[in-house]
Amino acid sequence: MFSFILAYVKSMRLYYAFVTGIAGWIGVSFYQFINPDAVTFARGGLILALLFLSWGINQIVNDYLGLAEDRINAPNRPMVTGELPPGPAMAVTVCLLIAVSGVSWLLNPWAMLPVVAGVLLNVLYEYAKGWSLWGNLVFGLSISMCTIYGFLASGPVPEPLITANRLCGLALVVIFNGLMTYFTYFKDYKGDKKAGKRTFIVRHGIGVARYAGVAGAVLTCLLLVAIVLLDGIPRKDILFMDHFLFCAAIAFFLQGWTAWLFYTKPRGEETYFSLATNIRACVAGQITLIAIFNGPLALFLMNASYIFIGFLFGLHKDAKA
Repeated sequence: MFSFILAYVKSMRLYYAFVTGIAGWIGVSFYQFINPDAVTFARGGLILALLFLSWGINQIVNDYLGLAEDRINAPNRPMVTGELPPGPAMAVTVCLLIAVSGVSWLLNPWAMLPVVAGVLLNVLYEYAKGWSLWGNLVFGLSISMCTIYGFLASGPVPEPLITANRLCGLALVVIFNGLMTYFTYFKDYKGDKKAGKRTFIVRHGIGVARYAGVAGAVLTCLLLVAIVLLDGIPRKDILFMDHFLFCAAIAFFLQGWTAWLFYTKPRGEETYFSLATNIRACVAGQITLIAIFNGPLALFLMNASYIFIGFLFGLHKDAKA
């Protein structure tokens, strides 16, 4: 039993959990901004735990659906080696999904909508991954469900629910995460190609893909600037401008660093170890959105996430796992 639990937790790859955790915390922080003192410490802690757990649960599903390419890309993963039996692993995952759904229903029945949508998008992603950039879009949409979940699980649904500014914020979450998963495909190139997954990198080759990665990083940073300048996120509503600019600068630096790492070393084990910077870049972009309405929290999250992503990633030193 202990070995099963250890293999299950290892397969959850929790260094990625900051992606879903911070994405969801955008929604919680915004809810607190428009409804001060509405989210208790216990409620917020429970939501955050569910958001972090959601990455691991969906990762088990991805490993189950992606066994074919993982046998080539990551032959040492527990589900590939048999250390984590697929059947029991999926049974535990279903039980966890039921538990998460039950708690979410108690928090707010409306929070079930992003839960269901997130699960469906996660399953769709495994197939959309073979449709060039569509896979990246589907992945980004699935993570944006965490932002919606954090908002809806925080309390009663406020009016109006949908505004242009909020849609712009969600669009940035989709783009940050779509770009993040794009860079992860470099390490999966050989396996995806043999498994028939026609990702952008497989379709166009490493040479074109690394230039596209640089272009994607630059365009993502420019898009954030453009949305602010064009009042997609009104500048007058950015209450912590200094904090926002600082977080944006860190995010831009990490995006550029990620693009450079994959441009200079787009093959081999380095593509795995560059993932730590890639994840940090994505998380930093999301934290920048939190800085709009809670600057002190954003600075705390920037430091904490940078440290703990590195710590958790350091526990997974096997590039083939």
